[in-house]
Amino acid sequence: MTSFRPAPGWLADAIFYQIYPQSFADSNGDGIGDFNGIAERLDHLAWLGVNTVWLNPCFVSPFRDAGYDVADYLHVAPRYGSQDDLAELVAQAGRRGIRVLLDLVAGHTSDQHPWFTAAVNDPDDDRYIWAPEGRPEGFVSSPGSRPGAYLPNFFDSQPALNFGYARTNPAEPWRRPVDAPGPRANRAALRSVMDHWLSLGLAGFRVDMAASLVKDDPDRTETAGIWTELRHWLDGAHPGAVLLSEWGDPEVSVPAGFHTDFFLQFGGTTDGLPLRSLWSNGEGTVNDTWDPLDCFFDASGKGSPRPFVEAWQRASEALGSTGFISLPTANHDFSRLNCGPRTADQLPVAFAFQLTWPTLPAIYYGDEIGMRYLPGLPDKEGSVLGPRYNRAGSRTPMQWDDGPNAGFSTAPADHLYLPVDPSPDRPTVAAQHADDTSLLHLVRRLIALRTSSPELGSAGSVEVLHAGYPLVYIRGGRYLVVVNPQQNQVSYAYDDTRDARALETSGVRIARGTITADGFAYGIFDLGAR
Repeated sequence: MTSFRPAPGWLADAIFYQIYPQSFADSNGDGIGDFNGIAERLDHLAWLGVNTVWLNPCFVSPFRDAGYDVADYLHVAPRYGSQDDLAELVAQAGRRGIRVLLDLVAGHTSDQHPWFTAAVNDPDDDRYIWAPEGRPEGFVSSPGSRPGAYLPNFFDSQPALNFGYARTNPAEPWRRPVDAPGPRANRAALRSVMDHWLSLGLAGFRVDMAASLVKDDPDRTETAGIWTELRHWLDGAHPGAVLLSEWGDPEVSVPAGFHTDFFLQFGGTTDGLPLRSLWSNGEGTVNDTWDPLDCFFDASGKGSPRPFVEAWQRASEALGSTGFISLPTANHDFSRLNCGPRTADQLPVAFAFQLTWPTLPAIYYGDEIGMRYLPGLPDKEGSVLGPRYNRAGSRTPMQWDDGPNAGFSTAPADHLYLPVDPSPDRPTVAAQHADDTSLLHLVRRLIALRTSSPELGSAGSVEVLHAGYPLVYIRGGRYLVVVNPQQNQVSYAYDDTRDARALETSGVRIARGTITADGFAYGIFDLGAR
């Protein structure tokens, strides 16, 4: 394993919070969220206990893929505000002990990026991957005077940057090696982009499609080599910064140079099974190629925590102390916790698990109040990926209060980026802030408990006593955690004679050598030091 500078000390205690900027808070009444809106709501995050914010892409873009089609890496999109507004947001967040990460789209640009508009008319340009003749499978015909076709990375409007091919073939001259001039120039460009933003006070990046750089790279060996090179540069130039990867395979991405990788709905040898086996209930964002499964956090009680626990154990053993794994509640591409048949009373037990497991927790904006995934929304900026995969349902406006547009914006409702949840009982921050029994207050208490108890953090050990219903585990030899995310009461024979002092419980009892957990129950108990 390549030796890197150890991760910055703050990362081990990170509580991530993902903000989809166009849907979080609109300060100027145009219906789209912006930097100033986020800045105005920082007190909510500080009160909650969040210490690290990740913003989805906020660069200049035609927004055919919600900003993941970048037309200028060094300037922000005017709809979010100015460079000064972003700088002020970072400064205000810093005064509250919150770091800000940007989203780096490394593998492709927009087809409106100046690099691409030049390349379409220049046969000698090798910034992108071009087949000089014809249109090989997967390529898109040239839109300019240059003959041939280019390779996209996702949508056709997102041409893949040329980082080379792991396997070359003289019959396919576009398969340039990774050390060719074009790939070298693109690696240098990535360093320049990162250096620009990190020099302005940003704390790092979440990297989009991080595994996509080198093409025909079956084991991702050459792609990993690029990130290793970039990590060594980062360690020297910006030792306090971090890289989080959208890879979904920590056993590969962290040794390659990332400080953290997420368990995602895709990635790894099982195509995202660890995450999906927890949360994916067959509603919301569903890829038709996924094998049907019963998730653990489901009322039916047909699932199992084993796919997640075993995947985490393998990855954790492989990484040791070299990096971290992050577990999100949801993200901009995946269903919210409150989705389909899962109801609000099932959410507390999900957070009790997420905030006591030794992964770095990542809370998707609005999940802390139980915002719903909204089905059936029209396509918005490339949100629809398949007949059952509409990402817009996870991207609706944050629900702040009971005012117009749930306090998100003063714009007319038909001018909003996406519609607000129309349900009269939609959860709001204001209502839950005023209710000590709310999900919001529980999440705040769980974050505070994790933050104040090192054994519950990323470095604390975990001993799984029962990988079923209920899931029972001990953190750091001291904290007993019980979660039962199904609707029926269950029990577990428990022979630890230490006194179990309840810290945060709902429906869990320990008596006469038995743990009894009601439906949707959770419990965190302090067993005292050994």
